[in-house]
Amino acid sequence: MSEAALTSAAFTLDDLRDLTAGDMTRVNQVITDNLASDVVLINQLSQHIILSGGKRLRPMLVMLSARACGYHGEQDALLAAVIEFIHTATLLHDDVVDDSDMRRGKQTASTIWGNEAAVLVGDYLYSRAFQMMVRADSMAIMELLADTTNTIAQGEVMQLLNINDADTSEARYHDVIYAKTACLFEAAAQLGGLLGGVDANRLKALQHYGRHLGIAFQLIDDALDYAADVDALGKNVGDDLAEGKPTLPLIHALERGNEKQKTLIRNAIEQGSAADFDAINQAIVDTGALDYTLQQARDNADDAKQQLLQLPESDYRDALLFLADYAVERSY
Repeated sequence: MSEAALTSAAFTLDDLRDLTAGDMTRVNQVITDNLASDVVLINQLSQHIILSGGKRLRPMLVMLSARACGYHGEQDALLAAVIEFIHTATLLHDDVVDDSDMRRGKQTASTIWGNEAAVLVGDYLYSRAFQMMVRADSMAIMELLADTTNTIAQGEVMQLLNINDADTSEARYHDVIYAKTACLFEAAAQLGGLLGGVDANRLKALQHYGRHLGIAFQLIDDALDYAADVDALGKNVGDDLAEGKPTLPLIHALERGNEKQKTLIRNAIEQGSAADFDAINQAIVDTGALDYTLQQARDNADDAKQQLLQLPESDYRDALLFLADYAVERSY
């Protein structure tokens, strides 16, 4: 068994909460301070989503990676808040594009205030994030976050092109989940390394850790759309199918299913319909598509953990190792 597997096995969710409590309090304060606007609607809408109980994994990743790299300044909380603002902006835009009515167990901002307001406040959060990142006074950090934001925007367009396309390949799917999800995890981990002034090899290891962690996280998200309890998930099970999104469970089932199953899945994707959800869910189970997706997630989590062997042993490295396990073991 690798050192990574041994170390992460001893760490728990309570350990993670205890270790990060003080730092995340700092992050939450920076978020609150920078949400303020003279425009009441901006305050209402942005607070609705940012303060609605998200996992805060991405900002936590900034804090943990910075601490694991020996950083003890104040800019980690600032950049963690930047990451959360960018993430929140993407959620606001996603919910408009997907016409989603549930997010984290609550009505989406676009459902309450309308699509126009959600898009514009998403733009506000992007611009606020760039105002904040300038304070770090680092061209390397600015370049990383600018490139990341551009990649996310490209990922949104790539996903839009895949909607209702039953011929979407596994390769195209992976391109989308890297751009839409994993690249922000990648950036969060690298920010800690940049703050800590690590060498190029360790910075590259953090980049690959964040990438594989983000891929694992999104694979599990896509699997949970067919295997989760709706109350735990915080959104409607089957939403991806209803939106015509060809995620990995569907792509694999479409490749491995019998003719009846293939026809059912293809029609559901092309029409954006969850009317045959139960039958399609059964096809996903019968073809091993769920197990296939879960195994890819586990493989990526293992790859992420291996990268961390380049960092010195610490409680913060243990926490990063634990996050990789948590990403694939969670139920929501």
